[in-house]
Amino acid sequence: MKDYLVVIPARSGSKGLKNKNIKPFNGKPLITWTVEAAKKVFDKSDICISTDSENIAQIVYDETGIKAPFLRPDNLSGDHASSREFMLHAIEYYESKGYSYKWIVMLQCTSPLRNEKHLEEALTLVEDDLDMLISVYETDSNPYYLHRLISEDNRLIPLFKNSFTRRQDCPKVYELNGAIYVISVDSIKSSEISDFKNVKPYIMDKKHSIDVDDEIDFKLSEFLHEKLSKEK
Repeated sequence: MKDYLVVIPARSGSKGLKNKNIKPFNGKPLITWTVEAAKKVFDKSDICISTDSENIAQIVYDETGIKAPFLRPDNLSGDHASSREFMLHAIEYYESKGYSYKWIVMLQCTSPLRNEKHLEEALTLVEDDLDMLISVYETDSNPYYLHRLISEDNRLIPLFKNSFTRRQDCPKVYELNGAIYVISVDSIKSSEISDFKNVKPYIMDKKHSIDVDDEIDFKLSEFLHEKLSKEK
């Protein structure tokens, strides 16, 4: 049994930003930055590009030398296909070829500022009995202090009943950033991800945690990426 199967999802459909997975990002297709980070930590043979697009598969191969082992079937490529479904598909494919893994690592290519240092740090936190380790960052938008509901009579009411009058007195709240998921293969086979009980955080800083969903995210990520690269 091998330790880590790395799955990088890259379907062709994208409503928020057209073709974002292969959109040029500081001189390279967006997905390239995630694949290159993975190559610095994991063996090439353990990196799986899960895509439904021959074009994306070819671009990844031309840019990184990583060949997509299959094209994802149509039923796993639409808006309603879950992460669990395409990860199970990848696991089943490799098992059919005689390879089994203890963990599956999902790296979304919409997190281009996540790098090999973050991957290495996250892996040091993996424990045998975990269902999942997931990356987070401390959110500025603390729901204990800022978030409100709108009542039926159009009035703002607190999301939580509490007595906090200063933001700094509120409990720290962490937001999933979508950058790193390390999931037990046994757990994902037997349970829905939402049912996992033993989940551990890997805390990242805010500037590396941006997730590209629209044009504003994309431009901001490019700016931060260029700035951080110059600082190195």
